[in-house]
Amino acid sequence: MTGVPPAIGIRLSGALSPRRCVELARAAERAGLASVWFAENPFQRGILATAGACAAATERVRIGVGVVNPYGRHPTLIAMDFGALDELSGGRTILGIGGGIAAAVRRMGFHDNRPVTAVREAIGIIRSMLTGKSTTFDGKVFSVDGVRLGFPPCRPDLPIYMAAAGERALRVCAGIADGLIISNLTPPRTAARLAQGLRAAAQAAGRATPRIVQYVPCAIDLDGDAARATVMQVLGDMLASLWPSASEWPPAKETIVADSVIPRAEFAAALDRLRRGDPAASVLDARYVAAFAIAGTAEECVQQAAAYRVAGVDELALTFAGPHAEEGIATLARALP
Repeated sequence: MTGVPPAIGIRLSGALSPRRCVELARAAERAGLASVWFAENPFQRGILATAGACAAATERVRIGVGVVNPYGRHPTLIAMDFGALDELSGGRTILGIGGGIAAAVRRMGFHDNRPVTAVREAIGIIRSMLTGKSTTFDGKVFSVDGVRLGFPPCRPDLPIYMAAAGERALRVCAGIADGLIISNLTPPRTAARLAQGLRAAAQAAGRATPRIVQYVPCAIDLDGDAARATVMQVLGDMLASLWPSASEWPPAKETIVADSVIPRAEFAAALDRLRRGDPAASVLDARYVAAFAIAGTAEECVQQAAAYRVAGVDELALTFAGPHAEEGIATLARALP
């Protein structure tokens, strides 16, 4: 018997036009899915205008944005933007915040090497401002002096999620955030490690365990092999553009590779070939799909999604690959138990 998957939402990004995002948000709501998440990647379309349009075009789905980083958008601006978005959505907004993609942040001219401190301080400033009170703070990264929103926030307890993977970041997330965002290219085995670490840190902090949402690419087709071929191209693009070079892998990436059960040398060789322009279909195999995606028939996808619930994930935000995303959303929704 197929297990029960986590709550299911969709993930959109600035790679899609705002109008296309609105179409997919409406499709997710029609299908009865839980949420629409927006990933803000540097140098693509900004997502706040799109998130606002999707909030106005829907009535029920939660509107999650994650992650924004406090370098390109100062914490005071984040409070302003998300206070307005929460008002527009009628209290359906979730803010996701993180240090961002380090290489891209450096290209933007920000060279601070304290991303966990920056996120912790930013969350404190944002939470205080969303209560509507005057906020003064003098931190290691950010300082504000008597800042106050000029409008009454929709709610002072707008959920704030944090992107985290390292031990210190997990402790901060467990201590101050409402949820954890796990990024793409994270196998279920790694998600289980993160969930276990988050639970332990929350218990030590005397708090309830924050909710966990994970981003995962997805492809659904009556022909399971066709779906796997579709998602393999997406994975190839992700690995080539987002994964650091083999000499720069931080410990968190080493853990992911170990949990993928793909030998490190093979993984590094695959990255090299993808960056040379070799097609993903000739470089990757079923192990990469199993580790980093959900793909196959609708029934296979539900079963794969259930593995994330076993790992401790509360919600999956799926990026539907291929030209027929609305059909994939509806097909998966009909297959859910």
